[in-house]
Amino acid sequence: MVEYIPLIMFAAACAVLLFGYPVAFSLAGTALIFAAGGIATGVFDTAFLLATPNRLYGLITNQTLIAVPLFVFMGCMLQRSKLAENLLESMAILFRSMKGGLGISVAIVGMLLAASTGIVGATVVTMGLISLPTMLKRGYAPSIATGTICATGTLGQIIPPSIALVLLGDVLSSAYQQAQRNMGIFSPDTVSVGDLFVGAIIPGLCLVGLYVLYIILVATFKPGLIPPKQEQPDDESNQVPLSLFQDLTPPLLLIVVVLGSILSGIATPTEAAGVGAFGAILLAGYRKKLTIEVIRDVCRTTTRVTCMVFLILIGASIFSLVFRGYGGDELIQSLFSDMPGGVFTATLVVMLVIFLLGFILDFIEITFVVVPIVGPVLLSMGLDPVWFGIMIALNLQTSFLTPPFGFSLFYLRGVAPESVATSDIYKGVIPFIVIQLIMLGMLAIWPELATWLPDKIYS
Repeated sequence: MVEYIPLIMFAAACAVLLFGYPVAFSLAGTALIFAAGGIATGVFDTAFLLATPNRLYGLITNQTLIAVPLFVFMGCMLQRSKLAENLLESMAILFRSMKGGLGISVAIVGMLLAASTGIVGATVVTMGLISLPTMLKRGYAPSIATGTICATGTLGQIIPPSIALVLLGDVLSSAYQQAQRNMGIFSPDTVSVGDLFVGAIIPGLCLVGLYVLYIILVATFKPGLIPPKQEQPDDESNQVPLSLFQDLTPPLLLIVVVLGSILSGIATPTEAAGVGAFGAILLAGYRKKLTIEVIRDVCRTTTRVTCMVFLILIGASIFSLVFRGYGGDELIQSLFSDMPGGVFTATLVVMLVIFLLGFILDFIEITFVVVPIVGPVLLSMGLDPVWFGIMIALNLQTSFLTPPFGFSLFYLRGVAPESVATSDIYKGVIPFIVIQLIMLGMLAIWPELATWLPDKIYS
């Protein structure tokens, strides 16, 4: 019975979370209760808890995690600079003569926002407030409009610079080194946040392409759901190039500078995040949106999000120590090794568990709790860490879209007008969930979609 305590502790933590308690305190509290019970019965070694100060010191000296507040600041500042509104207006005019032009515009703007902000909730809410009323007014079916917005809003999960990829990169780096030590490799290879950023580019662009293809197909074969193309007045046509250039160039330049500096090796993700944050300030000033009130609100939001992330990380570190103290690593290794089908079945089970946990946990909790537990075991079985990280990000993105608990659905429901039924939102995301599953299948069959570009750039 004692050997199954790690699984019982994990189930207990999930149960506490379902009661609505804060994540950080749920993880740390559950772990400490189980540790106290183990100490009282003599089945837990207190040396694991004594390692907590060293763990926390490692967190506060981790250079990679500095990128988190910087990217959050960058995203919040760009959101306050009204970037999305101007982009959507210009894109809608540009694609006005195409079938499903406004839907295509929403998909492209959602991609650019994802690459600019890296925050799923902010993108969904922003696009919901700006584009949903416009799409409904133009005659788009509520299901198509809400599905497009939810799906494109979650692109911040996979398209760099994503906060999820920053955190995943840091956790996978530790897991990969531990896996190699377990295999007797004491000069381990490394995996970085930059590797994940590069690996996510092709899957992210493929996903956007599939979204756009779906919108075009619906506009072609089901014109009742999407209004016909609208002719563009001559005077408006002449204004498009200049307007689009003015709205598109600054954010694209910022994205190129941030990602380009990482891809070229000029800057680390943390340094690039600092450049991005400074660039967002300049962009807000250029748009004349940089006021004391804006700076104060952005700093407060950044502080709030950063404190949440690091508090969860502290709780997850305590949970991880107690989990390992009860032999959780050996238990997971044993369970995976005994599974029929080997690494394929083990990976499939982990992906299913992560998908289900995505209904009740945010990506931060899953990254800090689940990945450190299963990561070293799966990576020691031969999985590529970059491919594994991109699969997790895509999997969580799919989970955030899936009714009835998907986070993106809740975000959009909070800003959608009452005339849009919740059933419309649920029905609208189903085709995009199928697209996500197709993309996951493609990545499983062709891992090179995630691994080719990092190998090419960093070889």
